[in-house]
Amino acid sequence: MVNDVASGPASDSQPAVKSAERTIHILETLAASPTRMSLGELQVACKYPRSSLHALLRTLKELRWIEADESGSRYGIGTHALLTGTSYLDKDSVVGRAAAVLEALRSDVRHTVHFARRDEDSVIYLASRGSKLEVRRMHRVGRKLPCHVTALGQSLLAELTTDEVEQLLPATLERYTKNSIVDRAELITELGAVRRRGWALEQEQGTVGVVCIATVVPYRIPATDALSVSMPAEVASYPGELDRIALVLTEHAQAWARELRADGVR
Repeated sequence: MVNDVASGPASDSQPAVKSAERTIHILETLAASPTRMSLGELQVACKYPRSSLHALLRTLKELRWIEADESGSRYGIGTHALLTGTSYLDKDSVVGRAAAVLEALRSDVRHTVHFARRDEDSVIYLASRGSKLEVRRMHRVGRKLPCHVTALGQSLLAELTTDEVEQLLPATLERYTKNSIVDRAELITELGAVRRRGWALEQEQGTVGVVCIATVVPYRIPATDALSVSMPAEVASYPGELDRIALVLTEHAQAWARELRADGVR
C-alpha cells in the first residue's frame, strides 16, 4: 500500500497528506510559471516520481484544474483554478470594498494604485487601478511577489517585530534589480525607517524604472493589507511629489481603516 502521509507535519498535531501537498505544489508551480510546463520541467521543479506526477496531472486535467496544449505535453492552470480564485475575491468583504477606495485614491494621486495582502513572506495583489496618464505594464490581480522587493511588502513587514521578520524571511533574499535589498541587516534597517515615517518607499527594487510608496490599512493588528501608489522613476523625482503622494495615501488608508472598524470588519 502506498503511504499517502508526508513525513513533515502540516500542523502541531496532524501529519500532512502527501497527495494533497503534491497537488497544491503542482498548481502553485504552474501558476508561478510564465509559460506552460512539460512533464519533465514539472518533475525537475517539484521533484516527484514521474509516475506519481503523471497520475496527478491526469486527474487535475480531468477535473479541469489544469489544461494541456494541443500536443497534450505542456500544462498550465485551468478554468476551475480561476473560478476558485474569483470566489475568494467575491466573498472577501474587504476586497469587495477596495474598488471604491482605489478609484478615489487614483483620482487624487493620478498614478497607478494597488491593494495587496501579505501571505507569509510575500504579498498577493488583490486589486489594482492603472493610471490614466501612464502607459506601462501593471501588476495583475493574483500576482505574488516577495515582500522585500515591494513597498507593499515592506510596509507590512514593518508591522512585525524584528524577530518575527527574521523567522519569516527565506534564507536567501532574491534579487530582482540592482536596487533590490538582499542583505537581511539592510532590510531590517529599512523596516525601522518605514515604522518611523509611517510608509514604505521602494525605488526600482522590484521593477526597473518604477518607484512605489505603500502604507498599511490598519484595521487589523498587525495589519495584513496595504495600499500603494506606483509611478515612473522620473515622476518620483519631481520636487515634493513623493511627500504629496505619501500624505494622500496615508489619509486614504487611515480613513478606510476607520470605516472598516466602524462596520465591525476585522
